[in-house]
Amino acid sequence: MEDQILALTAELAAVKSAAQVTNTMFAEAYYYLTIPLMVLIHAGFLLYEMGQTRVANVLSSGIKNLLAFAFTIVTFYLFGWWFYWALPTFPVTSLVSGAGFMGTSGLEYASAIALPWGESAQYMGPNMGDHASGVFWGAFALFAATTASIASGALIERIQTVGWVICAIVLGSFAWVVAAAWGWHADGWLVTEFGFHDFGAAGLVHAVAGFFALGILLNLGPRVGKFNADGSANKIAGHNIPLTITGLMLIIVGFFGFLMACIILPGEGWSWYGDAGATIYGTPITLSALAFNVTLAASGGIIGAWVFTRDPFWMMSGCLAGIISVASGLDVYFGSHVIIISIVAGMILKPCADWLEGLGIDDAVGAVTVHGTIGLFGVVVLGVFGSGIPGLGAFAPEDTVAISLYGQIVGAVVMFLLGFVPGYVVSWLVNKAGMLRIPDAVQIKGLDAVKVPAQAYPESMVSDDSDSK
Repeated sequence: MEDQILALTAELAAVKSAAQVTNTMFAEAYYYLTIPLMVLIHAGFLLYEMGQTRVANVLSSGIKNLLAFAFTIVTFYLFGWWFYWALPTFPVTSLVSGAGFMGTSGLEYASAIALPWGESAQYMGPNMGDHASGVFWGAFALFAATTASIASGALIERIQTVGWVICAIVLGSFAWVVAAAWGWHADGWLVTEFGFHDFGAAGLVHAVAGFFALGILLNLGPRVGKFNADGSANKIAGHNIPLTITGLMLIIVGFFGFLMACIILPGEGWSWYGDAGATIYGTPITLSALAFNVTLAASGGIIGAWVFTRDPFWMMSGCLAGIISVASGLDVYFGSHVIIISIVAGMILKPCADWLEGLGIDDAVGAVTVHGTIGLFGVVVLGVFGSGIPGLGAFAPEDTVAISLYGQIVGAVVMFLLGFVPGYVVSWLVNKAGMLRIPDAVQIKGLDAVKVPAQAYPESMVSDDSDSK
């Protein structure tokens, strides 16, 4: 009998071990697959920006976007990932304090797991005992690159490549990372002190990127020919609206992967729960909730924009705005909430963009409005519909701060400042160094002819008389 019990115990242990390996491999594959899905966001931004650009500037816009992606990924590896783990506590104490509320932050913790050299390099390279660090880093690196790409479109046709790359590095590997550390980390001071909640990063990705772009725009100025002497604006149409709309649709596809990557899977050492998915705050969520809410939000945004514009560009921008408007609360909203919020977001989109243009600001693709304004709208709206919900899961309510309108407004203000102030300061410095704006004469001639050793559409070039004979 004892031998049978021992045999059954051994079999049970083997089954548990196999189940754990299966769960670990599933979790690794899950996050790994979110990475190429998020690369589709960048394919979308590439098409979106090039479509909204005039023929003479198409490839310059593409190069700018590709370099922002590449440099942000590299710099996020070198120091951005470290900032995320080092800086969640209150900004004055971050550089001197130890671990925060959950014990997963601080200088010592960050240096132990997030530097690509020394002892922590075991987590930043091949390691058969570590199935999590690489895929988590990859997902976060794509979050960082996405933030940089969001700002890119607002600046097309007049920003220098090197100047833009400097701005993109500051945005994707520092400004956004600080926002994520403060508001998208269980130790983040906005979370522990104010109950700030932003599951899908409406504020800490979209608003930060949108208002970073605004800071640059104030120093960069408008494209040649955008405004008349009396201040009235001229419409500068992109050369290929179908390309732009297709790009926007790819961004939507990629955001399913982006939001999927925001879920913490169960059953691992780093999981909140053994039997349920969770947000980064430890509050429960399922993929089923995302299936309902993301799809409804995309549709609501299209409907809202269609009501006011009938314009396919703004309808697809409304699709993206619909998702952004509910991103903060995708884990708590029901479909009725999502439909109302996303339709309103789509309806206010074009009027807000027109208001910004009326101030003499040339946002070529509406990025400040779509991502900045709608991002803050989404953060604050959650304070209305989600007030009273625990800000951190797995704790007694009295041990944490609940979501509140006040806390969401505080978070919204911080996200605005984390975007706008670095964007304005770094672009001011780059401008003083003569590396921000492309000269007007080059803009008139076309950026591709001056800066790119290729043509976007060579077969469409008109031949001279000698060639036609």
